[in-house]
Amino acid sequence: MIGQIVSHYRIVEKLGGGADGLLLPAFYIGDETHSPKGSEGLMNKYMTRRSWLGAAATFAASGVAAGQEDFTKLPPNLPVPMDDGACDHLLHMQVPAIPLNATVGGTVSLPAVKAERTIVYCYPRTGEPGKPSPDGWDAIPGARGCTPQSCSMRDNYHVIRRLGGDVFGMSTQSTSYQQEAANRLHLPFALLSDQQLKMTHALRLPTFEVQGLTLIKRLTIVIHQGKIEKVFYPVFPPDKHGEQVAAWLEKKRQGLI
Repeated sequence: MIGQIVSHYRIVEKLGGGADGLLLPAFYIGDETHSPKGSEGLMNKYMTRRSWLGAAATFAASGVAAGQEDFTKLPPNLPVPMDDGACDHLLHMQVPAIPLNATVGGTVSLPAVKAERTIVYCYPRTGEPGKPSPDGWDAIPGARGCTPQSCSMRDNYHVIRRLGGDVFGMSTQSTSYQQEAANRLHLPFALLSDQQLKMTHALRLPTFEVQGLTLIKRLTIVIHQGKIEKVFYPVFPPDKHGEQVAAWLEKKRQGLI
């Protein structure tokens, strides 16, 4: 299959943060989308041919050297995070107009995004190829899975867009740190840096400390008309979250919730 992949470039659509377009490598396999049966296949029922491109690129280009961690996969028997009530206060909160540096350049103010709904998935940190995770990382409930979650949001991005949503990832890493992941994973949306913890503190987002770093617990907020309309917390498993968000938006569109 890899031998059939043809590389070219395309311009992704304008992001809410004001980017004029981002040149990304795209990969097609023939002219059709091929979706294996069952939920364990690379494709799922929400994926379109366009959303397949990022998955194909990662599959083809993110080989893992012997002895290195494969951040694209979740190890078995991860501890399941529990709802500790740390996000109960978020529903209906007004999102402050705090400019956040974006991997597409410039800054993004979340209340100003021109979309029916803005989906912001907050994650602790993506792993760095060739560098091990912090000691005990996999034992922290909800810590592991930032790369699979980002891939899931990428793979469902165009469905989310068709349902009136826009997507941003947010963490407390620097923009340069985030840029490596955005490029490597071929993300069609911006990652936002809250390195100064201004948004984290303003919304009182739950955090935890690892090796002197303050990291946001994995959660997702849906912003509608400047206020938080929906909170996903805890998020598990993270590699299915894009599908979960798309399903919620579909139900919202149909008036079922």
